[in-house]
Amino acid sequence: MPAGYAGVVAGSESRGADPAGGGRPRNRRQRIFFRDSRDFRDFRDFRDFRRFPQLAFLLIALASCAQQARPPEPVPAPVAAPPPPVNAAAAGVVAGPALPNVDPEAALRARKAFALSCPVLVRRADPSGLTRPEDWQAACAPDALGEASDGARAAIFFRDRFELLQVGEGSAFVTGYYEPEIAGCRAPGPGCEVPVYRKPPDLVEQDAAAAAASATPRRGRLENGVVVPYYDRTEIEEGALAGKGLELAWAADPIDLFFLQIQGSGRLRLPDGTVMRIGYAGQNGRDYVGIGRLMRERGLLEPGHTTMQDLVAWLRAHPEEGRAIMRENKSYVFFQELTGPGPLGALGVPVTGRGTVAADPRFVPLGAPVLLDLDRPEASGLWVAQDTGGAIRGANRFDTFWGAGEEAARIAGGMQGRGKAWILVPKGTLERLHAAPHP
Repeated sequence: MPAGYAGVVAGSESRGADPAGGGRPRNRRQRIFFRDSRDFRDFRDFRDFRRFPQLAFLLIALASCAQQARPPEPVPAPVAAPPPPVNAAAAGVVAGPALPNVDPEAALRARKAFALSCPVLVRRADPSGLTRPEDWQAACAPDALGEASDGARAAIFFRDRFELLQVGEGSAFVTGYYEPEIAGCRAPGPGCEVPVYRKPPDLVEQDAAAAAASATPRRGRLENGVVVPYYDRTEIEEGALAGKGLELAWAADPIDLFFLQIQGSGRLRLPDGTVMRIGYAGQNGRDYVGIGRLMRERGLLEPGHTTMQDLVAWLRAHPEEGRAIMRENKSYVFFQELTGPGPLGALGVPVTGRGTVAADPRFVPLGAPVLLDLDRPEASGLWVAQDTGGAIRGANRFDTFWGAGEEAARIAGGMQGRGKAWILVPKGTLERLHAAPHP
């Protein structure tokens, strides 16, 4: 026996043989040698398979199936989402209800705001696709506007000359803004070290078609004859515009100035007690990012504590983290001093506290009255769309203006209303829109 081999005796039974008759013995013994115990186990396993041939066949079949690569199942191509509507006409419009009874005081405020908008309405192209300049001429005629001298007559004016129109589903989301008042100075000094910048002369703007054709920003600065993005908030705060004579004034607090930029206009309370009013003059072209949403997503605000006042409190309690979050909003607003009525809205006319809303001009004709029916009663009623905003995008999205003062700040800072919205357009507009051929 070769060294290293182990011998075992295996029995093999042969049934039916006569042990005394010289035939095959009943038990025939074979001697088989194995190199080690592993060989023995292999032999034992093989012997078991001989006893259960069906099991062996099944395992072999399964092994062969496992080795066959299945072709991957075809993945259905994703269905492309339809592009969002470009304006109100594309979103679809339907007739709204009859104008309900409105508060006479609100009707009078809206009538006065509408009168301020009329000189622009009768000559301005309407990107919403709903109205034409000539549609507004009858309502803006002096004899028509002269009819509304008190609240009751103002309500009759809107009821007689306008019809309600709903854009899309009409589901409205409404926030608020106001005219803040912060501490400031006309010259830098201790306690007044945050610059308030004028619109820089190197900030250029091109039309949308040219920007799309050249794949460049609509607003930016020229660099080797090409429009490139303008300096963002971080670059400006770190001195990109310093020393260029662009300082209009100086603010005492960077957080106060940040929120004044969001509002778009405000007042600087000067050391001698006088007020300097400043209004929107331009923006750097960078996208607006709402820091409230960022803070909620990161769990920085307690549930139910998401008003502007809550945001300010957190920023003051966490100055370093707060500065970094504010800089994630790369948008930066430039100002001009206002010496007449103000603040001015996007139409270039003064906005009215509790009477003006900001809207997306692609979905609401700027200057048109708007009726809101919300879960916030103080914001329900008649308004006039006279302004725009960086965060005010899409159909039925509005930002209500509440004026100046502590109450205005409180209401605007906590305003988040939901409900329905309708646009008031001159009578006959809906019939004309439905009669127009569709592409």
